[in-house]
Amino acid sequence: MTSPTVIYAFAVCRRCDPAALAGVPGLDASAPVRTLAAGPLTAVVQDVPAADFAEDALRQRLTDREELERCARAHHEVIMAASAVTPTVPLPFATLYLGDARVRAALREKEESFLAALGRLTGRVEWGVKVYTAPAPPDSPAPLDSPAPSPARSPGDAPGTPAGTAPGTPTGSGRAYLERVRGRRQLHERRQNAALQAAERVDAVVRGLAVAARRLRPHGVEVTGAHRTHVLNAAYLVDSARADELRATLEALRREETDVQIELSGPWAPYSFADGGVPR
Repeated sequence: MTSPTVIYAFAVCRRCDPAALAGVPGLDASAPVRTLAAGPLTAVVQDVPAADFAEDALRQRLTDREELERCARAHHEVIMAASAVTPTVPLPFATLYLGDARVRAALREKEESFLAALGRLTGRVEWGVKVYTAPAPPDSPAPLDSPAPSPARSPGDAPGTPAGTAPGTPTGSGRAYLERVRGRRQLHERRQNAALQAAERVDAVVRGLAVAARRLRPHGVEVTGAHRTHVLNAAYLVDSARADELRATLEALRREETDVQIELSGPWAPYSFADGGVPR
């Protein structure tokens, strides 16, 4: 007896040559990634074991970092294979249906919405732009938690009084430490403000090339590392014909905006704009 299966849906397009999906393993290599048509729309789907995607199993999979990464990569590879040959609307991870009839019903129910999305995305791709503060220069002030130097104590120093200091007199080493703390904080604020202003300029320039844009949540220190701060994480929907122009623009921005590091990634399937994104 064969195990019960459910339908995992990766994406929706108008038509997709099944040959473009050959060799793409999807979530479960025991069943091929296939297409399923309903009227003017086609879903890219795969039969997967129902037990592997039951509520408890899926919850466990989502908490296993390695397994989640594997599944997310497989999901992405199928979408990229489809989008390489036809305009494609990516579907969220773990979009599941009980059978082919349910998939077709969903396509018919959302036909107008999917066709509108495909119209927006045709001839366009998503690019990602990330902006980070530049690493601090090597001669920047010492860290805030650096201890103040302790001079040697003289025999005549009163008990409880910092070395080399008369009772009631502010310590030179203490003042120096506070000055270092204040200087480091001010430098950090200046660098942060400069980076935020540069990020806004970068965003404004790239929006000028895009048909839609979306700000995403910046990554935390666990992703970026402690040496830099993520100040802009944005996605842009850009006409495919403007790819070279976009790359050249980013190169020029890297030369101009020396207070930040700028990263460009893509082209990607338009994950961030399946629902339209934010019009320019």
